[in-house]
Amino acid sequence: MPRPPAMPPRDLPPGVTSALAGLDLPACATCGACAGDCPITGLEGLELDIREVLRLLATGQLDPVAESRFPWICTGCGRCSVNCPADIDIVSIMDALKARRPRDKVPGTLHKGTIATLETGNCLAIPLDDYLQTLADMGAELAGEECPGFYVPVDKPQADILFFPNSKEIFGDFDDLKWWWKIFYAARESWTVPAQNWEAVDWGLFAGNRAASLEFARRKIEICRKLEAKTMIMPDGGGASYGCRLGLKACAADDPAAGIDCVYLYTYLVNLIQSGRLTLDKSRNAGKTFTWHDSCKHGRELERHFGYGYYDEPRWILSQCVDDLVELKPTRGHNYCCGAGGGNWPLPFEAESAWHGRFKVEQIRNSGADVVVVGCSTCHDQIMKRLPKFYKGECSYQVKFLWEVVAESLVLTPWTGAEIARGQAEAAAQWERYGIEPDSF
Repeated sequence: MPRPPAMPPRDLPPGVTSALAGLDLPACATCGACAGDCPITGLEGLELDIREVLRLLATGQLDPVAESRFPWICTGCGRCSVNCPADIDIVSIMDALKARRPRDKVPGTLHKGTIATLETGNCLAIPLDDYLQTLADMGAELAGEECPGFYVPVDKPQADILFFPNSKEIFGDFDDLKWWWKIFYAARESWTVPAQNWEAVDWGLFAGNRAASLEFARRKIEICRKLEAKTMIMPDGGGASYGCRLGLKACAADDPAAGIDCVYLYTYLVNLIQSGRLTLDKSRNAGKTFTWHDSCKHGRELERHFGYGYYDEPRWILSQCVDDLVELKPTRGHNYCCGAGGGNWPLPFEAESAWHGRFKVEQIRNSGADVVVVGCSTCHDQIMKRLPKFYKGECSYQVKFLWEVVAESLVLTPWTGAEIARGQAEAAAQWERYGIEPDSF
């Protein structure tokens, strides 16, 4: 259905105009369409809804909104903008309001995570030796389980693929590291992870710290160039892939020569499957019904800001792994957020985040799916951990990463003796160079 014509703009107070430059707020008619499509409308105790926020901004009351909880409880899901007759980028307005908050008043751990990433290269301040030891130990474990000759290459020069881990996997979700590793092993990929500044997630996006976001993108560019890597895989998650994409765009605007070659994880997996580098067996997933959860940043927000949302690719990948695939309703660009976007997973607004996610619980229940597949680590944790905590007895499903389903469906072609010996020799030389002794498995 075509959108109605945008409302004519009107003048705003100078302070609002400068703070929200280029964000089309003057076109807002305060019609309430945004609030009608916002999942947090009606939250008990919430002092504002999005229509009231825009009304306050239109009358020059910028700081009261910036000082409220609303910009932080907002997940940036983008349903408001999709429903806006004037097509206003309301999510970017929320980001601008976050940026106005004094850094010592940013709620939760968002500012601390940003500072830790700036100072140590990851949001949890994991020391280099601990990071390397985890890679060595978990790599040796995977080699002993089913991938002989496997190891995790660190700072390997001229690799085809540069990959950034998620700090929560290095900190404790160790088994989640193996899914991508197993895919790389099966594809006989030339790949590497960085030794320094390896954090995948753009914590600056969550905290409203644009300078930090730009710095994180610069670091990824520098690593890619230093290692002469051919392509960087855009990390998973909204704060990783979408935040990184925004940062890379800003870097390219400052310096057109700053571009690097990137590939989205969905496109990468499609290419591996279509080229025959991966062999998949659907029978391993027989007897279960699967559904795909469209991440807001991989769908709506990428589509809005970069002209293309990833809807078809993950569904095609899943269709190569499973026979029984059903849709959540509404779907694609109208899908509901899990409730943890915009940094809401670590924020101290757990009940508010769960309230937002009530629609996701209903969607999954109505679909009849046994397994919910996601492409975002935040969506994974929210749907697997927080929603069952608040909606007891209503969440009888499993949650899996898309690359987890691919890895579990793999038919591994055994490495040759020469390939295994080469991998073992490279691993021994690398870990000796770093002074790391991998555990034996």
